[in-house]
Amino acid sequence: MLCGRWRYLRRRRDETPVPAQVAAPLALPTPPSPQDGGTKRPGLQALKKMGLTEDEDVRAMLRGSRLCKIRSHTWQKERLYRLQEDGASIWFQRRFRRAPSQHIFFVQHIEAVREGHQSEGLRRFGGAFEPARCLTIAFKGRRKNLDLVAPTEEEAQRWVRGLAKLRSCLDAMSQRERLDHWIHSYLHRADSNQDSKMSFKEIKSLLRMVNVDMNDMYAYRLFKECDRSNNKRLEGTEIEEFLRRLLKRPELEEIFHRYSGEDRVLSAPELLKFLEDQGEDGATLARAQQLIQNYELNETAKQHQLMTLDGFMMYLLSPEGAALDPAHTCVFQDMDQPLAHYFISSSHNTYLTDSQIGGPSSTEAYVRAFAQGCRCVELDCWEGPGGEPIIYHGHTLTSKILFRDVVQAVRDHAFTLSPYPVILSLENHCGLQQQAVMAHHLRTILGDMLVTQALDSQNPEELPSPEQLKGRVLVKGKKLPAARSEDGRILSDREEEEEEEEEEGVEAAEQRRQAKQISPELSALVVYCCATRLRTLCPASAPHQPCQVSSLSERKAKKLIREAGNSFVRHNTRQLTRVYPLGLRMNSANYSPQDMWNSGCQLVALNFQTPGYEMDLNAGRFLVNGQCGYILKPACLRQPHTSFDPECPGLPRTTLTIQVLTAQQLPKLNAEKPNSIVDPLVRVEIHGVPADCARKETNYVLNNGFNPCWRQTLQFQLRAPELVLVRFVVEDYDTTSPNDFVGQFTLPLNSLKQGYRHIHLLSKDGASLSPATLFVHIHIQHS
Repeated sequence: MLCGRWRYLRRRRDETPVPAQVAAPLALPTPPSPQDGGTKRPGLQALKKMGLTEDEDVRAMLRGSRLCKIRSHTWQKERLYRLQEDGASIWFQRRFRRAPSQHIFFVQHIEAVREGHQSEGLRRFGGAFEPARCLTIAFKGRRKNLDLVAPTEEEAQRWVRGLAKLRSCLDAMSQRERLDHWIHSYLHRADSNQDSKMSFKEIKSLLRMVNVDMNDMYAYRLFKECDRSNNKRLEGTEIEEFLRRLLKRPELEEIFHRYSGEDRVLSAPELLKFLEDQGEDGATLARAQQLIQNYELNETAKQHQLMTLDGFMMYLLSPEGAALDPAHTCVFQDMDQPLAHYFISSSHNTYLTDSQIGGPSSTEAYVRAFAQGCRCVELDCWEGPGGEPIIYHGHTLTSKILFRDVVQAVRDHAFTLSPYPVILSLENHCGLQQQAVMAHHLRTILGDMLVTQALDSQNPEELPSPEQLKGRVLVKGKKLPAARSEDGRILSDREEEEEEEEEEGVEAAEQRRQAKQISPELSALVVYCCATRLRTLCPASAPHQPCQVSSLSERKAKKLIREAGNSFVRHNTRQLTRVYPLGLRMNSANYSPQDMWNSGCQLVALNFQTPGYEMDLNAGRFLVNGQCGYILKPACLRQPHTSFDPECPGLPRTTLTIQVLTAQQLPKLNAEKPNSIVDPLVRVEIHGVPADCARKETNYVLNNGFNPCWRQTLQFQLRAPELVLVRFVVEDYDTTSPNDFVGQFTLPLNSLKQGYRHIHLLSKDGASLSPATLFVHIHIQHS
């Protein structure tokens, strides 16, 4: 029997208007209307929900523009670009016909839109065009920039403004709105004759598009049940009913009903009980009431401090219901400790966009690294023509860029995402004259950004904190000692000296070393990051030199971890260590950074241009603390006399239990094959000290990427939880070949929230796969 509060709510439902998003969470595309001359097309419903159907810039983008695509001085082609009616994708003309999915790009994959000659391509090849007509669309991941020239300044501005509005609207969408937007785009595509009615054939097409291979008999029965008019077409409320059934979340309803009881609505005290069972910090009645106000869609329920199932789903799909602790998405750690106490996001061969043998070098690679939170970039400097130093991967076919252009990119982009210091790791192959030119460019281009003297004259040898160095640039390189040789210069060791000896032979390495000297002008700019070769690990009693930075190959670092684990950890409590990939990694592959973090290495340099699980781990490590590129190391890696050894971490002291429940709206891997449906499985990986590393996976679900269900429990015993990264991976199972990657999400265990949580999946390149999610239950027990 319904209790009084719900009877009252039902009675009020007839008196109080119910918001449209509650009555019809998935409203139908609107058919053409005679009043507007038929311009209100079905697919425009998505833009209507964004409030952009009447926006002049967006309307111009819908009509399309002929823009000139610039690739070189000779390759400049006019192409038609047009916003699709879903408001989320851009169609573009190609010279040769290809698969439909290769004729579009998505607004959510755009990293930035720059006006004028603000890209390497337009600076080099766009000089003949006025800057006011030029724009650059920069993408997330490895996709090349799109350099465009509009016929007029106004048309260029329409695209710049329109894309900004679309990106802002998409970023502001809740997960429920993203799902609504997503399903509308598929409805529009499946409605082959655009009559806003769905035949059974169109419904079957829709099901395949959204990655579910439903049994024909079951699908037809569901279709018939919703076909109230019995005319073999679903329209209006009939499509709404079909979608509601399709989008049902039985596992969420079960949880909701467990706490709401017979009346099927949560009171604030009942919601509080759910929060307490979740293990939420700060779970109070006031907090429960606030969640109702934030996420409940029904105004009547909200007025009576009640949460319906729709509101409950909105909450669990929001950032507050995600696996990542929202409190950790901003800077929350102590930023006043010495630099050596932080993991620092670091890039190797930053200038490369592909392999280190013949790939292109580009200043855009630095811009992308900074956009991913990188705080230490590498500049591989060589003698260039006309007295100007160049950057490229020496003795290879990689293209060359000017040193000064890279420094300008640092000035313009280093602090866009993070205010904390950037380290320029110089690998110097230049002679004395061009070294002086390098020093001149650094001083004149960076100006006050550049650290040229110690911040604290009382303790010039003490490493400052990230907070003290906000907005500043540090140079890492060789420094002349106080007592110089007769000519005021000293022979220098190259950073990768040991590696070259292994690969080229001792004689060739010796020739290289003999050719190198240090310019006093460049030496003067090295203040806190003095590059030195690590020959032996000094005992703790020896005077430490915090301003020295050692660079080690991954091989040397692993050897130290294996043979002198605790001594290496102690060394890294006092000064910085940079680790870089072996030179033998010709395709710019990466090593696992976890081993290096376990021993406290701060600058674990990876090839940012190469996606893979290694970069997933790096992104997961630096996902928190505002993605500022600095993560405070655990206490056991900061104490000078620590006894911690990653090879012998002790007994298990934490149990992590993850119940993998369901997934929602997984992406279709082959959009060109309608019958290609994923068979998903979920793998949970633990990355930490060697004794903690483990991976366990669920069974696979056949032919269902839309709403697969597992309900399988995976458990892990952990010895050093403070170092653990948890990686959730979804793959498409294949019996005859390696599984295909679907999506992943990686985060630190210490930022993983307990209870029922949604995990918002990312692509190989780190782009959002919204609305794709995993739904899990997480329990962490500390002994």
